[in-house]
This record gives sequence, C-alpha cells and structure tokens, in this order.
Amino acid sequence: MPDDLDEILRQAQDLGMFGPGPIAEHRRHAAELSRLALSGLEHPLAFLDLGSGGGLPGLVLAWALPDSDHLTGALLDAQRRRAAFLEAAVGRLGVAGRIQIVLARAEDAARDVAHRERYDLVVARAFGPPAISAECAVAFLRPGGRLVVSEPPDADSSRWDEEQLAALGLSPPELRASAHAHAAVLHRQADLSDRWPRKRGIPEKRPLW
Repeated sequence: MPDDLDEILRQAQDLGMFGPGPIAEHRRHAAELSRLALSGLEHPLAFLDLGSGGGLPGLVLAWALPDSDHLTGALLDAQRRRAAFLEAAVGRLGVAGRIQIVLARAEDAARDVAHRERYDLVVARAFGPPAISAECAVAFLRPGGRLVVSEPPDADSSRWDEEQLAALGLSPPELRASAHAHAAVLHRQADLSDRWPRKRGIPEKRPLW
C-alpha cells in the first residue's frame, strides 16, 4: 500500500496540487509533521486537514494510525477538482470509511454543525499565513483541541500575534521541530466566539494581523 500512496502523491504533484521535488521528501515531511502533530495526544481522535489540496499531510496522517478505532478524519478543500481527486484517493487507499472529503470554503464549513467544534486536531500545511490559518481553524477545534501549522525552518514565534490569538481563544504557539519538519502548535483554551471565523474571504482580505 505505501507504493499506492506514493503513486497517488505523484499524480497529485503532476496535476499541480503541490510543488516540485522528490515524492519521498514530500512524504517524509508530511510524516514528520504528522508525528509532531500527534505527539502527546490521546486516542481515539478526529482530525481535519485544512486546505488538503493533494492530500498532504492528510493522506499521510491517515496512515500514521491505520486502526479505524484510533483515527478518523476529514480532508477539506474548496476546489471541486481537488476534492474529487481526494475522494478517489481515499477510495483507492481503502480508508473511505473513516476519512471523509469536505468540499467547502473553510469559513463556511466551520459554521456547519457537522464540523464546528468537532475535531481534536486541525493540521495545515500550506493553507495560508498564520493569521488566516488560525482564524479559519479555531472553530473546527473542540475545547482543548490542537492546531498544528507547518512552519518554515527559520520561523520564530514573531509570526504569531499572541494578543489576537487570545481573542480567537488560542494559546501562544509552541514551536516544534524535527530533522524534516517544523511546526507551530496552538491549543484552543477558551470558549468559541460566534465571531469566528468571519464571512468567507474576510480573513484573507482583512487578516487579524
């Protein structure tokens, strides 16, 4: 099955769903990001991949805990073409029973009762700048849930505005790193305001910081 996953990722890359470079490196990064995301979490849990695109890290994360009693998830993307690709991918990998595809804008899905405050973990690899990722992710998280955002190797906490994070109900970022991935880890630590997220397009047009 790993060969199937590699082939799926190769097809996604050929379709322009993520950038160039060896598939092995993309997969290694996603696997390390998944490890950083899952570290210290208790199981079972539900995750959401925010702006999944070609399935990184969502498809790789789904394989981190292959037992359906331990890990269920949703891969969210706003583009029909990418959602259709992901739908076929989860079917090919045999995980369609526990991994759903959500075709929607994050701002809309976050106000859907089927997804609002439903996830223990939200991961974001290339969704957008910190302010957009934080605002669009927070409403998906259960109280105490964790947001994990992939970060550049040289990033520091100055990319995150702690005052605005507190307004969202998120903790200051904890920076985690391994040889192949870097991440900011934030926790939902307050009640969720009805303000978040703002209407579609607003987080991008008028970011909180």
